[in-house]
Amino acid sequence: MVKNNRQKVTQRLDSPTPADFAKKLRLAGLRPTRQRVAIAALLLDGRHRHVSADSLIEETITAGLQVSSGTVYNTLNQFTVAGLLRRVVVHNEYSLFDTNTDHHHHFYEASNDQLVDIPSDDVILAKLPQAPDGHEIKAVDVIIHIQSK
Repeated sequence: MVKNNRQKVTQRLDSPTPADFAKKLRLAGLRPTRQRVAIAALLLDGRHRHVSADSLIEETITAGLQVSSGTVYNTLNQFTVAGLLRRVVVHNEYSLFDTNTDHHHHFYEASNDQLVDIPSDDVILAKLPQAPDGHEIKAVDVIIHIQSK
């Protein structure tokens, strides 16, 4: 009997439950609706990855979830404002969403729409301009656009 309890504890630690995701959403100040919990289960499982709204919509369809594309867009924005995701503006109005919210930089390869993490210590900026009067620099995000040779 003890062995079964250990297996349940191990399984629980390895596989977050919907209740775990609901708690995470509540702690971030979001109401854990069915759709938010389902999207959180796809995105916030501990893996660091980058998704577009379109790729997440495809993922929800593959997972058999009944979530509208508008809900996916809204949820990505809500998760970003709550600090659960980081928006990476690649160019113009095109963004990808990063599940790794720690400070770091990126390579971006447009041919396959892929972001690759660069540890923040690997980018050394020798000099930054002075912030305009009444402002301070909050963060510096570097995106290095690359292409295959």
